[in-house]
Amino acid sequence: MGSLLFLGIVLLFIGFTARNLSPSLFRFSGLFKAGGVLAIVLGVLTASIRIVEPGKVGVQVLFGQVQKDILASGLNIINPLVKVEFFDITTQTYTMSGTETELSQLSDAPIRVLSADGLEVTIDMTVVYRINPSKAPEIRREIGPGLSYIDKIVRPTARTRIRDNAVIYNAVDLYSKQREEFQSKIFESINADFENRGLILENLLVRNISLPASVKAAIEAKINAEQEAQKMQFVLQKETQEAERKRVEAKGISDYQEIISRSLNDKLLKYEQIKALQKLVQTDNSKVIILGDSKNASMLIGDK
Repeated sequence: MGSLLFLGIVLLFIGFTARNLSPSLFRFSGLFKAGGVLAIVLGVLTASIRIVEPGKVGVQVLFGQVQKDILASGLNIINPLVKVEFFDITTQTYTMSGTETELSQLSDAPIRVLSADGLEVTIDMTVVYRINPSKAPEIRREIGPGLSYIDKIVRPTARTRIRDNAVIYNAVDLYSKQREEFQSKIFESINADFENRGLILENLLVRNISLPASVKAAIEAKINAEQEAQKMQFVLQKETQEAERKRVEAKGISDYQEIISRSLNDKLLKYEQIKALQKLVQTDNSKVIILGDSKNASMLIGDK
């Protein structure tokens, strides 16, 4: 806009002063005037059109006053005197991590906090957020242009709320059973602050909680002891089941023998003996057969 307006003014000046500047220019004064008007018109039209890229909104500032209406993505017709500042409304992340490769403009070192039992805990966390498009003028007016909201809102709010909530829990609880509750409380507190300042909290990720080495070693030892106790309980249960199996098996054998002994008598034994002798006599082998009991025995000797 500026260059076209300047060019238009220069051409108009030449067109109206051509008679005094040079008689030879006076013949073209009409062209200079027409060119000047055209340049000014084009400059005004160019200044009245703003194209906002996808994922951004435009905030209008007129004579130092932030206008309430925002410019959505696409083609916009505006006051040519308005200055437009663009704000990114896509999802952004602010990471507090000990990994150097993740440190950037939107990242910091992990935060160190004191737990309820006085131990220092190191927390890696990622805050996922975006600007509320309708609140962009308010952010510009109260916080400032560009990425000022990151240093003035996102960083201090996230780190302060983490510290405020960490002091409620013991270090071991943060590391294990109350980690999800801790994350939920931080989310609620940061979300409330963000809403009041024109930001939307999409997600909060507690990536890692590091305890002092001595505490971590004690926790690992406790976990190992619990695992060994569970293993021993399993072994004892297995041995108990095996002992019960053997008891049932022995009881079955005992019951079987008792049933057999009750069913046997002298006549049955005599009958079985006769049956065995009949089969033996029918064989072709040489044989010696003793009949009777130990008192009244008789011997038969046979050959093939």
